[in-house]
Amino acid sequence: MDAYPTPSATPPSGVFASGVARFQFTVLASSRAVLSGRFTPATVVISLATGKITSIFDSVLPSTDFPLGTPYVDYSPYFILPGLVDSHVHLNEPGRTEWEGFWTGTRAAAFGGVTTVIDMPLNAIPPTTTVDGLEQKVAAAQGKCWVDVGFYGGIVPGNERELKGLVKAGVKGFKGFLIDSGVEEFPAVSSTDIAKAMVELSDESTLLMFHAEMVPPVADSVGVDVQTSLPPISPAGPLNEYSTFLASRPAAFETYAISEVLSLASLAPNLPLHIVHLSAIEAVPLLREAQSCGVKITAETCFHYLSLAAESIRHGDTRHKCCPPIRNQSNQDALWTELLRENDSAITTIVSDHSPCTPNLKLLPPSIAGSDRSCTKEVEGDFFAAWGGVSSVGYGLSILWTEGEKRGITAEDIVKWCCLNTSKQVGLENQKGDLKVGMDGDVVIFDDEATFEVGPDTMLFRNKCSPYQGKTLKGVVKETWLRGQRIFQRDGGFGAKGHPVGQLLLQPRVK
Repeated sequence: MDAYPTPSATPPSGVFASGVARFQFTVLASSRAVLSGRFTPATVVISLATGKITSIFDSVLPSTDFPLGTPYVDYSPYFILPGLVDSHVHLNEPGRTEWEGFWTGTRAAAFGGVTTVIDMPLNAIPPTTTVDGLEQKVAAAQGKCWVDVGFYGGIVPGNERELKGLVKAGVKGFKGFLIDSGVEEFPAVSSTDIAKAMVELSDESTLLMFHAEMVPPVADSVGVDVQTSLPPISPAGPLNEYSTFLASRPAAFETYAISEVLSLASLAPNLPLHIVHLSAIEAVPLLREAQSCGVKITAETCFHYLSLAAESIRHGDTRHKCCPPIRNQSNQDALWTELLRENDSAITTIVSDHSPCTPNLKLLPPSIAGSDRSCTKEVEGDFFAAWGGVSSVGYGLSILWTEGEKRGITAEDIVKWCCLNTSKQVGLENQKGDLKVGMDGDVVIFDDEATFEVGPDTMLFRNKCSPYQGKTLKGVVKETWLRGQRIFQRDGGFGAKGHPVGQLLLQPRVK
């Protein structure tokens, strides 16, 4: 990896290129903040030389407490929150940059207060299943990241000898599919492949994650080709009706796959396991039982499973297609109930799983926003032929605030799910996801009363095709700060320098 070092930090605002600071620090204050999970007034002092938090006070100190001319803003009554860590994003570069890329994907993240994203190993070409693949991805990312970016590796049949090298090169974990991924360069793994990966990684400081769907013998409405363009042998209804698609991927897919993973966990008892994008509430008892037996397994869910419901999806609106699928309202309600369990939820994190594509691959009817009007009538609105993935990076904070208002969630809850726990998941808990001394000065200024309508002007990701278009969300990110630098202002756009200052997070995880 020496050929592609992490780029050096760009001097933050207030620091000359020579390294001589005009001011030693910047100060951000508010009557409302979340510090280490606590709601409190706060004054946060960030070093302009290191980008680290040097002091925190549980009160709003006046500007006169600091040397004359010190950069100081009292943001009251807006929230000061830690920058979000979105630990599940597909940036698709290199190879499918027409779907997404580092420049556009990380700008969209900064718009929504996300200061760290972890890029998934598939949908780029080559995938991150070898050290060489990682090196190509790192090379493609140089100078394009508006926020900090880390990387996952992938497990595919036959690559177990690459895994230790990827750990050493700095990946934050590994992901494998137990069902067809939808792209040929990232095939699904068998139980034998998983066992080999577990043995190879058993003593490493890493995380092994799974897209947990498998096809059990349940009904004629289900078939092994459900992830590809082929519908099941006996579909439950027309292919442009969401209910037909949902019937083809029942909750049993998830419970069956999770049971398979758990059956292998004893091969590497010290290796943390993780289920990505859990959608079926029926899987929670399996996870809870395994956790009670000492299995190191966690799970995440996604913003779309907590805000969108099957009953509201129109015929042909394939913007909602993803796998596992968005389920019904009662399932969504149950996921929220699980998340709000006091200290023992089986679901620990919430992420975007931003998985975009070009609009033509969604096969949208012309009447639906985001359609490029290029598909034929035969496949228009076909949930089986359309690409599966929801575009939402940068909307998560506002989605949770909007939905959570109905359910009594707090800013502290969101910080737990999207900052503290996601940073811990990827081994960055001593650098990201919290506001305390020694951490990176990654800060979000959040107006919890303002609203906005999702439209092309707020979709900073590459392709303006999202199921959130036209929805009104409550909660607006006013500013995003990365290591003490203001990188985004809602009223002023991106940083005064006009170029990205994000870094690549390639330090190997430590135990």
